[in-house]
Amino acid sequence: MDYGKFKYEAAQRVKESRRRATNVAIKEMKYRPKISEGDFDTKTRKVGQFLGHGHKVKITIMFRGREMAHPELGKRILDKIAEQLHPLAKIEAHPKLDGRNMIMVLAPDKRAQQAAAKAAASEAHPNGDQPVPSEQES
Repeated sequence: MDYGKFKYEAAQRVKESRRRATNVAIKEMKYRPKISEGDFDTKTRKVGQFLGHGHKVKITIMFRGREMAHPELGKRILDKIAEQLHPLAKIEAHPKLDGRNMIMVLAPDKRAQQAAAKAAASEAHPNGDQPVPSEQES
């Protein structure tokens, strides 16, 4: 084998490994202790999308003024988020108070996502056959 061919194949291997590497970004979603139910659902749905794309999500509860006297409200919100996103995510960093913010980090749970995808596929076509369209009566 000549040296030029060796260099070319080595470059191709490096290029292939770089293409397979995944870039995991850390997204952040900020909540407040007095968040309304609609806003909570919208933000939590967006966090689920981030996790579905394979990103880690840092969830921050921002306290202001006298809200600092009730960190249990923030903990309750973080627990509710983790409960709703349980099949998609696992808790990487448990809730902790950091100054005026309470922080928790969620990471995507690949095994659970794959299992959910398989279950959805088998539910759509239980015996592997395509659904037969019914004939319309004229």
